[in-house]
Amino acid sequence: MDNFINFLNVKIVPVANKMGAQRHMMAIRKGIISTLPLTIVGSFFTIINNIPIEAVAKMLEPYKDILDIPFRYTVGILALYATFGIASSLAEYYKLDKLTNGILAVLAFLISAAAPIQVTDNVKGVIDAGRYINIANLSASSLFASIVTGLLTVEIYRFFKERNITIKMPDGVPPEVSNSFVALFPAAFILLFFWFVRYVLGFNISTFLTTILMPLKGVLVGNSLFGGLLTIFLITGFWTLGIHGAAILAPITRPFWEMSIAQNMGEFTNGTSAHQLSTIFTEQFLQWFLWIGGAGGTLALVVLFMFSKSAYLKDLGKLSFLPGLFNINEPIIFGAPIVMNPILGIPFILGPLVTGTLSYVLTITGVVPMMMARLPFTVPSPLGAFVSTNWSIPAMILVFVNFLIDLAIYYPFFKVFEKQQLEKE
Repeated sequence: MDNFINFLNVKIVPVANKMGAQRHMMAIRKGIISTLPLTIVGSFFTIINNIPIEAVAKMLEPYKDILDIPFRYTVGILALYATFGIASSLAEYYKLDKLTNGILAVLAFLISAAAPIQVTDNVKGVIDAGRYINIANLSASSLFASIVTGLLTVEIYRFFKERNITIKMPDGVPPEVSNSFVALFPAAFILLFFWFVRYVLGFNISTFLTTILMPLKGVLVGNSLFGGLLTIFLITGFWTLGIHGAAILAPITRPFWEMSIAQNMGEFTNGTSAHQLSTIFTEQFLQWFLWIGGAGGTLALVVLFMFSKSAYLKDLGKLSFLPGLFNINEPIIFGAPIVMNPILGIPFILGPLVTGTLSYVLTITGVVPMMMARLPFTVPSPLGAFVSTNWSIPAMILVFVNFLIDLAIYYPFFKVFEKQQLEKE
């Protein structure tokens, strides 16, 4: 075990840290995370529009179209917001003007992903003749196009600025005016470049990337048990090394997670049963069924600590219980610690693999529905699972079953660790 931990420290940790600190990866992670408030608010409106209480549903029926609008303008155009966030984050790293780069990236994304549709005839009560943009092209399905356009726009802007291919204004000109003139040449090039690629060459970045990368989505985030367990193993494994597992994998998994939950939400909003949605292994699947108390299902360990014979573990358990109830587990991860602790690290990884397998089996057999909404991660897991699966009682019961499984898996390792701690005390 010591040799294995040393191997991880020497070979894996430096690579993982380097990946997490890479400027483009950081920009992607920060840019996509900046959209969280919008997707959470959009989820609430999805829930309100699908309350399974007949009297309430009848009362809201006349307002369903109105209540659907917040979803369409949050989750429905998620990639548009992500583009601005990604470009702004990378521009901040380079110490460039964030606002200018964000706007230019949105321009590039719209040109690349949102080709206008020409409607030649009026359809009474539906649409008039004219040119329109299909907002479906701005949804999470175009998230990879937003990543490429966001990063590439900033790199083009930086290229022009570093080579002084700009219009310089006198010193007395206000910064906002000066920045606008500095951006003229880059803006013109960005506009022409993305227009040429999309409309002259006929190359659709969104379609191309989706075609290339969708097989990877099917492995890590789709409906593959192997892929789901691999994602779980990597996240918990990195945590045991003291690295935020979800943050390290975010540049790879986050776009797929966003696309998957947005697709599930969209399908459910359009009338698909929660049992027949597209994706099982969404982030919410992990959040509510596996991360009970935080990554690694640590609420079970917190409860064991609360009844420990060790004074230190007992106090740590009491201090960690309230945060753990709301899925915040840094106190227990770094306080026990679980980090670099092979005794507690084994159940930290093993528990979610077992509960993940059980949850997957119950989902594919139709016992519990798939995730159709997104709630804040601080919602207690039983409530989060209940609401996010269209008010499914079996899903809420599954959380308690998984908690008991976590207790059983952690218990023998806890007793070994407790014995060591008592000897120290």
